[in-house]
Amino acid sequence: MDQIDKTKVPRHVAIIMDGNGRWAQSQGLPRLEGHRQGAVTVENITEAARTVGVSYLTLYAFSQENWNRPDDETAGLMQLLTEFLISKKEKMIKNGIRLHTIGRTERLPEPVKELLWQTIEATSAGDKMTLTLALSYGSRDEILRAVQKISQQVKEGQVSGDQISEELFESALDTEKMPDPDLVIRTSGENRVSNFLLWQSAYAEYIFIEPNWPEFTEDMFLNCIAEYQKRERRFGLISEQVND
Repeated sequence: MDQIDKTKVPRHVAIIMDGNGRWAQSQGLPRLEGHRQGAVTVENITEAARTVGVSYLTLYAFSQENWNRPDDETAGLMQLLTEFLISKKEKMIKNGIRLHTIGRTERLPEPVKELLWQTIEATSAGDKMTLTLALSYGSRDEILRAVQKISQQVKEGQVSGDQISEELFESALDTEKMPDPDLVIRTSGENRVSNFLLWQSAYAEYIFIEPNWPEFTEDMFLNCIAEYQKRERRFGLISEQVND
């Protein structure tokens, strides 16, 4: 924690949590055990983010493509999500963490969906940090849905074509009212963004690291924050113009 400048903590950190299955395979365990250990890491990193002063933490928990995995694995993931929501609700309330979600959550099984919204409602007063779970999420799908929403508004005469702006478009995204991520972290040594927050991460700093998600520790997270603080964010400007 000593290496962190508390005045320059990224407001919004997003994480592509990758490598649960590979970790399990390396340990000779079923894939679901990798996801179970990954849920432990979620709790640890959420606490580390809150402690260091991150205001928004967004975790890529379940992509739209994940529905194509074997039925027993997706059922296991839904069960782990259920266990997480039940077991961590009171801790989130106590620590001032507000739960939020993005993605096509209508595709979730009805009991999971109901529990998710109950937890969101129960934690809605949290003012220390917003934890967003990307569930049944894909960024291209999100962008297409935003286009469809605005097209309908144009069709109904609510807005005209020349009124369409970045601000209007962003208001139609799942991440409405959330700041863009400052830092995106991906675990497991893969150097790609995998259809995650494509619009929102246009000027984010990216850090790709080797450990699989179940191996990702609080110290590793803090090291990513420290690395972020060493970088100069220019947003397309020359460095002399930036007062960051």
